[in-house]
Amino acid sequence: MLVLFVTVNVKPEHREEVLRGIHIDATGAQKDEPGCLRFDIIQDQNDPNRFYFYEVYRDQKAFEAHLAAPHFAAWRDIPKSYFSAETTVLRGHNLSPSDADYR
Repeated sequence: MLVLFVTVNVKPEHREEVLRGIHIDATGAQKDEPGCLRFDIIQDQNDPNRFYFYEVYRDQKAFEAHLAAPHFAAWRDIPKSYFSAETTVLRGHNLSPSDADYR
């Protein structure tokens, strides 16, 4: 499985618009992509304009399908000027639970 942990920092004046795009992407991924096993949106406890995504895909092919999905455009097309820092993406593979035990 492919696991992503994404950190996003949003300018306060664009918070609601960015959140709209994030929700469209996450909801579409969970609803329409069988290879997307999880897509959590987490708000930082101390900074209301910092968000984390925890995404789990069955494999690289499932992630590539996500990038090509129509709902991904709601996230991809958000202007870079709406962010207060560069978005970071950490990629990894889960150790526990094992792929066979993941639900």
